[in-house]
Amino acid sequence: MASDLELSAMRQAITLSALGLGTTSPNPPVGCVILNQHGAVVGAGFHRRKGEPHAEAHALNAAGDAACGGTAVVTLEPCNHVGVTPACRQELINAGVSRVVIAVMDPTSRGEGGASMLAAAGVEVETDVLRNEALTVLEPWLTATVRRRPYLTWAFAAEGGHQSAAEERGLLDLRANADLVLAGKTVDEGIPGGHASAHFALPDDADMGVALLLWLSAAYDAGARSVLVVGHEHGAGMRPHLDAVDELVVSVPRTDPSRALEVVQSDLILIGFRLVEVTAHADSLTSRMRRVRR
Repeated sequence: MASDLELSAMRQAITLSALGLGTTSPNPPVGCVILNQHGAVVGAGFHRRKGEPHAEAHALNAAGDAACGGTAVVTLEPCNHVGVTPACRQELINAGVSRVVIAVMDPTSRGEGGASMLAAAGVEVETDVLRNEALTVLEPWLTATVRRRPYLTWAFAAEGGHQSAAEERGLLDLRANADLVLAGKTVDEGIPGGHASAHFALPDDADMGVALLLWLSAAYDAGARSVLVVGHEHGAGMRPHLDAVDELVVSVPRTDPSRALEVVQSDLILIGFRLVEVTAHADSLTSRMRRVRR
């Protein structure tokens, strides 16, 4: 069972992992914290983009010799394949780490993941530690990887409010979480220039009609693992494909009680989605809903 120090370190690693959102794809956003033999934090890191060192490498480099005999706390199972960068499980073994605590197992490990190789090398391994908390960052990447299409978020301001244009501009603040953003007729990176150009490309402009699913597939092949569509104007094209939407973010204006039904209409709360967050702002309310996957 993970200790309190390890749980604290995992939450630190999860927070660090979010610093890779919008830049790591097609790789996952991962965070890692190294504890020495006495449980003190001696190193930390996160993965920024494909082709650069992984989170474990950054954390081990920061820890130096203090990692020997210590514990690596990592949000995703360490990789076991050599590609653009070395295998993380081997770097952990070489550093002399005696224990590895993992939040989420990697579905891309092909049945021969880093966890099993670490255990075979005599390293103590514990998995599924704070898994649900780690999924707050990793879920879009995991969903995209399993379904082989980007995690799709549709954000819009509800019709009927005079502030809808301003609210939709505010929803663009979500763009830093996404690889691609479709606003109006334009497709851009969520963080312009954030991805490694050798492993990521902008697909053609999206067709919100019958070709949406084909465009999502092309975006996945180009390296995107998350797509944000902003604007109520895309409603006609999006609603026939709601099964492909993983997350809805809806903004409504603040109002008097007498206009409650007018502003928060029943069709905004869609069947098949669960409400995960409601945030009040000075002049609006934002609801976030996620698809219930069975």
